[in-house]
Amino acid sequence: MTPEMAFECLLVSHDPAVCRTIDKSLRNFSIISEFCFSSSKASQRLTKGSHDLIVIDWEGDASSELLHEIWSLDKKGKPTVMAISSTDSSIPGAHVVLRRPVTPQSAAASLKVAYSRMLLDHRQRARYALMTSVIAIDENSRSIPVTVTDIGERGVGLSSKQKLMIGNVLSFSLSLAGTKRPIYIQARVLWTREYATAGCEFLRIPPVDLDILRDWLKRKIRVKKPLISM
Repeated sequence: MTPEMAFECLLVSHDPAVCRTIDKSLRNFSIISEFCFSSSKASQRLTKGSHDLIVIDWEGDASSELLHEIWSLDKKGKPTVMAISSTDSSIPGAHVVLRRPVTPQSAAASLKVAYSRMLLDHRQRARYALMTSVIAIDENSRSIPVTVTDIGERGVGLSSKQKLMIGNVLSFSLSLAGTKRPIYIQARVLWTREYATAGCEFLRIPPVDLDILRDWLKRKIRVKKPLISM
């Protein structure tokens, strides 16, 4: 059975009532919560954790500095940010704004929006490990033996004994366990590393094959389902 992954949240607030209400809603969405009572302590947790969601009980300048740190993180995927605010003004950089007073109903409604965004982002970024050997054809019709090391909705990781160059376009058919037929992939090399590894973005996948890939990924990369109806 494929293990289920749970989203993780960092909740920044010193208001016990807010913490209780948000924490209960987070548990209803099967999201693991971690608490920080100040923005300064939250800053220390940013680089150590792998949070998918950060909820900030807005406190003016200190919260603005924390939000700036979040967007400055040296990570490919940035967390979803939900701000709790006492005013009707927008908060640049926050994906979702929850207005005070915080109630179970308003918290659930805002977290539903945040959850949908996290789920979409996770599915687009998630990669599943493979070790499948294929013969790729480059733009000059040369055959290149490669190993597909991982695959996601947007690209694949490759390794090869032959040198791959940034910009190379490779085409190959890939069999995925449990699917009825191989899928066709055309991908472009975006980066290379030592040990003959490379990362590629998809240039072309036939729509039917893309559906096969997405269904396969959904089965392999599962997120813990909310306890409430979405």
